[in-house]
Amino acid sequence: MKREELITRTRQLIDEGDRLQTNPSFRALQVWLQLSDDLLTTAWGSMDRYHLAWLLVGKPKDVVRGRRMTPDEEAAYVREVATQKTAALKMSLDAVERQGMPFVGESGGVAPGMGRLPTEQGLTERVAEARRQAEEHADHDEPRAPRPDRLQR
Repeated sequence: MKREELITRTRQLIDEGDRLQTNPSFRALQVWLQLSDDLLTTAWGSMDRYHLAWLLVGKPKDVVRGRRMTPDEEAAYVREVATQKTAALKMSLDAVERQGMPFVGESGGVAPGMGRLPTEQGLTERVAEARRQAEEHADHDEPRAPRPDRLQR
């Protein structure tokens, strides 16, 4: 996926999220959530339960259990979920458009102030060097001075 395509599709989904907040439809919400999930997964990779819980997407404050929602409850649910997911889409758009963050599938992306992204080989070498340096300091958590007998167990 190219950066411009990601930006265009994200803007379209944000517009649809705004429309859902104005004119809620449960069926339209389901389709929109699937499309937005697919786009975000393509751009940023799949999210685990921790990330989804952090975003609070699809977790309304007032959950109706054990019965069908009334039309007013359904509309409130659609508005709340659409508001949450639209916020997540806006963060994604900001990351790719304003901050220039590289995303999954993009090669050679440039983020402001970062220059070109490291190649996998360059990254591997840097990680190996960081690990080597960390090994030199492996004893930093050991006690420095002898402990008095009364503190020994």
